[in-house]
Amino acid sequence: MTTQIFFASTLYGTATLAAALDADCFAPADRRILLVSNNAANPEVSASVDEMPGFAPLRGRFDDVISWNETITPFHPGGWSPRGDDVPLWERHLRLAWNLGDDDIELAVESIQVHPALGLSQIFFGAPLDVYADGLMSYGPTRNKIDPLVGSRVRRLLHLDLVPGLKPMLLTEFDVEPEIIPTDVFLKVLGELGDDRASLADVPDTTGPALLLGQYLSALDILTAEEEEDLHVRLLRGAAELGHTRIVFKPHPSAPVRWSRSLEREAEELGVELTIFNSPVLAEVLYQRIRPALVAGCFSTALLTASTFYQLPVARLDTGKLLDRLSPYQNSNRVPATIVDALLPELTDKVAVKAQAPGMPVADLSQLILAVGFAMQSKIYPSLRPAAETYLARHLNAHTWRYFKRRRLTSLALPGAMPQQLAFIPRNATVRRVARRARSFKRAALG
Repeated sequence: MTTQIFFASTLYGTATLAAALDADCFAPADRRILLVSNNAANPEVSASVDEMPGFAPLRGRFDDVISWNETITPFHPGGWSPRGDDVPLWERHLRLAWNLGDDDIELAVESIQVHPALGLSQIFFGAPLDVYADGLMSYGPTRNKIDPLVGSRVRRLLHLDLVPGLKPMLLTEFDVEPEIIPTDVFLKVLGELGDDRASLADVPDTTGPALLLGQYLSALDILTAEEEEDLHVRLLRGAAELGHTRIVFKPHPSAPVRWSRSLEREAEELGVELTIFNSPVLAEVLYQRIRPALVAGCFSTALLTASTFYQLPVARLDTGKLLDRLSPYQNSNRVPATIVDALLPELTDKVAVKAQAPGMPVADLSQLILAVGFAMQSKIYPSLRPAAETYLARHLNAHTWRYFKRRRLTSLALPGAMPQQLAFIPRNATVRRVARRARSFKRAALG
């Protein structure tokens, strides 16, 4: 007997798994379990995947749905992992609790480099692994060094073709080959979600508005709450300046209510009709139901699904600021932000947005991502040094500097590094103290 366990923490990920199953990316099995995990900071007050609008059409692909949160309660999925000596006990416990008996286990997980997926992979030691990726992070490097006892068991990386021609870097240190989930099959699955009118009755009854996407970046300590609130206001203002008079804002489910109120006040001043859509349905469902005239956001994966899968006009805002803010340089959001910045037009550039001007050619983007990936994780991908050196030597200019940090290039001895005679400055406490004092005097004078 073979039991396949599919691990999912998002509805988008579950839809990705459903498409992979429909496309026969997985061999037949005697039993298929969907193991859902609610990774929210406070899972007790947020909906799990199997409780979200649109889950019902996906349910039939699986024989059972089991909650990981309930299995390991009272621990949080993102902060718990089995102790090494307890792994055999946990496998025995899960086999009894989930009625697995002596079945051969196969795992399909997301985000293999972190818990909870890593912990599950450690418990079922020896089980073959498939990793699936539903977002832009798959194009970047593995963010943590993975134990070879786990990484060597990964057979393939299943991913959506969000950037045709761009090859994922994730897990290539283990020679894991990527495999594309057919786009037409994925769109068919999303179509099922869009047709589930019983659970999606609150979708706005409108067509052709501008759709703004919120991401709650302040929760990731990328922006302050005030900066993110201002970002949303400027998204609204930018859409209005492009001539859009009907606008739908889809906030992150965990975003504060007061952000919506500030948008409503701004909409009144601009004289535009604003709809706040708080339901946790996928943005792709809105693409089908309201067919937006523009989709705008910061660096959400949904911008690429809008552009690549639905051929909708898109625009980005503040990706340059985000690239500068991301810290440390190894932050796993860097590659998604880089891709969106390189491919999509800036919202404030009216000519580029209206023309949907093409971004960086994919061949150039591939070289850029290799260089960024090496700069992020040089110890995991030492073989990429020649590619990074070649790219930086040939293409580092006023525009591409936004994707790199001089201090990072200096620490790795890459082209663009600080001259050797000045290398002491970033690490010199006295110099930094004088610079901070000078900046404070300048702010006081300007104030």
